[in-house]
Amino acid sequence: MEPYEAVTEIRLAIDKLHGEPVCFIGSSLGGYFATWAVEEFGGKAVLVNPAVHPYVLINQYVGAQRNYQTGEIHQIDAVFGEHLKTFERTISDPERYWLMVQTGDETLDYREAVQKYAGSAQTVIEGGDHSFQRYGDYLPQIWNFAQGES
Repeated sequence: MEPYEAVTEIRLAIDKLHGEPVCFIGSSLGGYFATWAVEEFGGKAVLVNPAVHPYVLINQYVGAQRNYQTGEIHQIDAVFGEHLKTFERTISDPERYWLMVQTGDETLDYREAVQKYAGSAQTVIEGGDHSFQRYGDYLPQIWNFAQGES
């Protein structure tokens, strides 16, 4: 899905909430878009091994890419990265974010996220990988964060 299509889907979903509070949960590129959504519309976000500069990383994937869940083939070009960059946002209120990273992430450098989300609640776990091992163990705490509880 192209970045502008993803943002359109996010906007449509937010519109359906009619102003209800929202907590986004995003992993990898989803964390990047969750940050954009919080900064544009408000709410909170739980970011799981989020991509901080995906427009740089995407250059490694230029060409045909297969979606591992659907099998669909998508063509990635340099313009894709340029489009991604337009959705980069500065963090205005770190307390609206909870960063969850694992140091063993083989795709992203967790330190970039720790730096970008300084001042946010942060869970930094030694080891692990990009899929965030044992994510399910954190679901009760994620729910509490989304509900505004500590």
